[in-house]
Amino acid sequence: MKDLYEARRLRHQSLAIDPIYARSYAVLSQTYVIAWLFSLDSDFLDPKVLAQAHEFARKAIQIDPNLPLAHSVLGAVLMFEGQFKRQHEASIAEFERAVALNANDVDWRFGSALVFAGYSRRAVEVLKAYMRLDPFYPPIAPGLLGLAHYMLKQYSQALPLVRECVARSPRYRSGHVWLAAIHAQLGQLEEARAEAAEVMRLVPNYTIAGIARRTVAFKQAEDDEHFFDGLRKAGLPE
Repeated sequence: MKDLYEARRLRHQSLAIDPIYARSYAVLSQTYVIAWLFSLDSDFLDPKVLAQAHEFARKAIQIDPNLPLAHSVLGAVLMFEGQFKRQHEASIAEFERAVALNANDVDWRFGSALVFAGYSRRAVEVLKAYMRLDPFYPPIAPGLLGLAHYMLKQYSQALPLVRECVARSPRYRSGHVWLAAIHAQLGQLEEARAEAAEVMRLVPNYTIAGIARRTVAFKQAEDDEHFFDGLRKAGLPE
């Protein structure tokens, strides 16, 4: 948490020196998305925090519309706003704009936006391309690739990918959530319940109706039902 707020402080400092530095606004937006998404403090799931992330991302694009990072960051904000404002297609359009500006600027969050919008087959392609371009990809990349396979009901393909995510980032809440759902759909209920217990250890107030539905926003009703069915089978509380 200290690193997050230090990054924010340094970006504000850079803007005091150069108030039209678009990259600093884009990175500031990212810090607010992270603060909204992870249970670090009172910013967790606070709508005002996500609104601030949106404002900074828009500011970055206003200053430099040709900065790929700015469009990727706005795409990420719109992805999480999708649950409330149906911004899925707008989110994808921003990621596509970033790629159009720089073909090598593939972002793992693009894969996440595609999964939420119901385009899991395309998400598999995007995430595989990202992992080829960045051999030092973060743990969430194989995790999201596993989620895409889960949404395609390819559970056996999803399992080793999400296991890699969890092995590399054992405190990452979503990795354990995805792993619980995959085990449940494979009929491996003992393993599923163990992962559900780990989710509850990491986030004691975790519920499907609360944290899960506020951070996972599917466009299609059938995707929503499929994903949350796995969580219920794993024993996560409603």
